[in-house]
Amino acid sequence: MNDNPIKTHRVGHVLEVTLDRPKANAIDLATSRIMGQVFKDFRDDPDLRVAIITGEGDKFFCPGWDLKAAADGDAVDGDYGVGGFGGLQELPHLNKPVIAAVNGICCGGGLELALSADIILAAEHVSFALPEIRSGTVADAASVKLPKRIPYHIAMEMLLTGRWLDANEAARWGMINHIYPAVDLMTETRKLAQMLAEGPPLVYAAIKEVVREAEDMKFQDALNKITKSQFKTVETLYTSEDQLEGAKAFAEKRDPVWKGR
Repeated sequence: MNDNPIKTHRVGHVLEVTLDRPKANAIDLATSRIMGQVFKDFRDDPDLRVAIITGEGDKFFCPGWDLKAAADGDAVDGDYGVGGFGGLQELPHLNKPVIAAVNGICCGGGLELALSADIILAAEHVSFALPEIRSGTVADAASVKLPKRIPYHIAMEMLLTGRWLDANEAARWGMINHIYPAVDLMTETRKLAQMLAEGPPLVYAAIKEVVREAEDMKFQDALNKITKSQFKTVETLYTSEDQLEGAKAFAEKRDPVWKGR
């Protein structure tokens, strides 16, 4: 087993995180804790603006929970670390964009990990499933998230039968954003990440907080909270140098220079 299951690579304001646990990139408790620390550090580093999560190789993105580790004593309800399973699902206040580059089979907790990203790009050969039903367990996070992301009946079919979706069907139902040939996946992912990294980080933070917090709120309540600057990130944005820079750049007909403050 790889002694370093998580590889990170920093390019400017972008952090690339690669899950590298041969043979299938499954996640055990120790790996999940490492991932949580990686994404916590990403969240707290003011110089990092965008993260990419992908898997090593071209066969597996991630199949989720490592059943072999479970057989050796890893408890399903054990300590997953600061961000919950895979480091992303329960990490509080993560107000920076995360892109999942799905390079291979994406199922179970691996699909839940991908769903924790803000944008999902996929290679054309990949497939998706929630096979937990076949092993007598529940895809807990997916049961919460998936019916909110794709049509209810499609989500329920996946949860209740464990059937597989290819990349084209996943895109058709809105589960993923774009499909690329495998050789182009990381190039396109990095291109998108760089575009986001050049954007306004304080606006991204406000968008992510509003979307997250407003999910279970009535429309008018959420809108009132925005207009009254009751979201911390919105208040920060509207009193920032970047807010003034956006207006100045527009008036001066130039590209803005975002500083994140």
